[in-house]
Amino acid sequence: MQNASDVTEITPSAGIDTSRHGWRAKCLQRLIRMDLPVPRSHAISVQAVQAIAAGQQVPTASLKGLFDSRDGLVSVRPSAVSPEWGGPGTVLNVGINDQVHARLAKRIGRDNADAIYLHFVQSYATNIARLDPDMFAQHGENALADALRCYRDEMDEDFPQDPYRQLAEVLRSMARAWDGPTARLLRQAKGAPAAASLGLVVQEMALAMGPGLSGSGTIQFIDSVTGMPRVTGRFRGQHHGGAVGKGAETLYLTCDDRGPSLENAAPDIFADLVRFGVAARERLREEMKIEFVVTEGRISIIDAARVQRSSRASVRIAVALAREGIIPPDEALMRVEPRALSDLLHYQVDPRAPREVVARGINASPGAATGRIVFNSATAQAAASRGEACVLVRRETVPEDIRGMHASVAVLTERGGTTSHAAVIARGLGLPCIVGSTGLGIDSRRRIMQVGGRTLREGDEITIDGTSGEVLAGAASLLEPALDDAFAQLMEWAGEAGGIGVRANADTVEDARTARRFHAQGIGLCRTEHMFFDDDRLPAMREMIFADTPEDRRLALERILPMQRKDLAALFQAMAGLPVTIRLFDPPLHEFLPHDREGLHELAESLDLPLSDVTRRVDALSEFNPMLGMRGVRLGITVPEIYDMQARAIFEATVDASRTGAPVVPEIMIPLVSAMREVELVKNRVDAVAAAVRNERHSDFTYRLGVMVETPRAALRAGDIAAHSAFLSFGTNDLTQMTYGLSRDDAGRFMGIYVGQGVYAEDPFHILDQDGVGELLLIGAQRAREQSPGITISVCGEHGGNPESIAFCHKAGFDYVSCSPFRVPVARLAGAQAAIRSRQGDRSPAD
Repeated sequence: MQNASDVTEITPSAGIDTSRHGWRAKCLQRLIRMDLPVPRSHAISVQAVQAIAAGQQVPTASLKGLFDSRDGLVSVRPSAVSPEWGGPGTVLNVGINDQVHARLAKRIGRDNADAIYLHFVQSYATNIARLDPDMFAQHGENALADALRCYRDEMDEDFPQDPYRQLAEVLRSMARAWDGPTARLLRQAKGAPAAASLGLVVQEMALAMGPGLSGSGTIQFIDSVTGMPRVTGRFRGQHHGGAVGKGAETLYLTCDDRGPSLENAAPDIFADLVRFGVAARERLREEMKIEFVVTEGRISIIDAARVQRSSRASVRIAVALAREGIIPPDEALMRVEPRALSDLLHYQVDPRAPREVVARGINASPGAATGRIVFNSATAQAAASRGEACVLVRRETVPEDIRGMHASVAVLTERGGTTSHAAVIARGLGLPCIVGSTGLGIDSRRRIMQVGGRTLREGDEITIDGTSGEVLAGAASLLEPALDDAFAQLMEWAGEAGGIGVRANADTVEDARTARRFHAQGIGLCRTEHMFFDDDRLPAMREMIFADTPEDRRLALERILPMQRKDLAALFQAMAGLPVTIRLFDPPLHEFLPHDREGLHELAESLDLPLSDVTRRVDALSEFNPMLGMRGVRLGITVPEIYDMQARAIFEATVDASRTGAPVVPEIMIPLVSAMREVELVKNRVDAVAAAVRNERHSDFTYRLGVMVETPRAALRAGDIAAHSAFLSFGTNDLTQMTYGLSRDDAGRFMGIYVGQGVYAEDPFHILDQDGVGELLLIGAQRAREQSPGITISVCGEHGGNPESIAFCHKAGFDYVSCSPFRVPVARLAGAQAAIRSRQGDRSPAD
């Protein structure tokens, strides 16, 4: 254990390594190499710390002479391999004893020396000796003597006077604290491995008390929230760690009308700090927060750490460093967490502002918005017509709530998970959304909701923070979206980096425009059924459902045909020749029918039918498990008039849009396929409709027919299906649901428990299950390509916007992913990072 390598003095040429000594030791070495005034420091290796924690002797022999400095004090700081892992708290003033105290009293005054000694006794007694903190809360004239007496009474010995004994006990305590169960859990919550290691740094202390200008402070040169250049920090005169001396005063750093500043009081010191900051930024290639001490007008640089930053600040900082040539663009791309881009696209709750949290749930769609509570779509639409912002609150949303979601600024549901109806639609619309809210009780009849012991009524104002999953009382302070020059530059570099293609899931022209604004390469999923819920189309849809003959169904659908044709033509024109994948009708018919008595009565009136007939028909269409019932291709085969109408609308829109804009090659996608014969039957009818439209319009066009792979059987039989398909797009929402046997709408109720207890590593609806569902994707892609080497393979489920899942798809060689429009930038950055890692030869998550 007592090897020379256990303890290393940090010098420019010392063999300091991050994996062996931790990030802080390596950072201090870099500061020393820059000739910054860093006090003498020693690094204790992670192996030595592990040995100390295991009960071996503390290597104080390697630290002889450490207390021979002028003041004889040292600090001990944690130095984990990664700064994000944290560590035990820093211990200051190690080495102070009666002798040092007397010496300090002559230099800096008795009161100041007492404050330093008292602070260490209190810290040592409570954190090292583990004594009751209440016994050492002394203040006042005799506080030091009282603290020393309490220590002696409790420990049956005087406070240790040997500085090396003090140091040994501090090192032992910090090493054991790192290995404690609480510390392990906290590290794992921050993403650290179970075997994460800790180094320690022992550093001579610069005195922050004394005559002249003395004190301690921090300085950084960037705003942590906005990322804009700005000097921030503080300087506390006569503050030595937690010890506060006589004449203590806090100064602003820069000139400020509100009070005295360091820049005014000591311009040379301030100028040196700025110079040190610029040098650290250039040499360390990062925005750093510098910790410093001023001792009688002399600066010491104690430490430097990466500036903590918001998502928007991380983008601005990375782009600024790359533009100045400090880092290359590829590194700037790798420094930004893809999910962080979601914060830039939407309003966010200002982290500096106070917040009153009244409920929490699953953060299903990012962003923040304030509005008044409404409990149904009609009220939401009425509020929108008056120009009032509202938040739609539902037990869970259904397809007919889309109108209310369009009229709202945010959505809150009592039930649901990350791929429930509310979550998927809200992400597509760019609305903040919280689902599966714990402790939320909704009484829509009385128009109230209970949150804990609090009652909120319709019309009360709340703020939905879809980024954190918190419901806030009242109107919170919001930050505006940050789609600025830095964001545009980052996206430009992402495009240049390459990677998997990215399309958008878009159902409307507004969605398409959003997708184009974020440079999506097309539409990978257009859900046509959402077009049927508009007020002017729903009656015709219901007439079709109640029709008794194919001819009557065609007549009802003919009313919808021109509307769908117009919608699709506008979508084609908005995408200007980029590919558009249109999914044929998917949901079960009962979703278009009311289920409450009032709605059934209105439907009976509109259809001129007896209420009993309407009720009987609605009951007949209900299914025990509608997600596995007559929907998707099954509905297209049993009620073929629906797909015939849709195919005609697609082809007529293709002709119309091609005459006025770029040529259109529509991609028609068949949902919920499980057998090759299903594809053959639909393909024959679609081909027949295409031939009819060509003859009627005297116009030629081409189209591509493909399959949405959502069932395990379709993935396993992808070779057969590929024989009749131009593309396969994995709908991973339903594929995950069917592979696990989990309801994606209800799994949120227990998913947190499952993940917490290690049943699943992650929520499989949030991050693609690479071992199970991912294997089905790989099998399906391999078998499809063996049958048809040129077939297009993609993912159009919500996993298409998840960075880890995108890395998997890139590794698998898929052609593109498709995600909600507001997740396109996230997907583009994740794809660029996957491409960069591939070029660098790094192991990707798909391995």
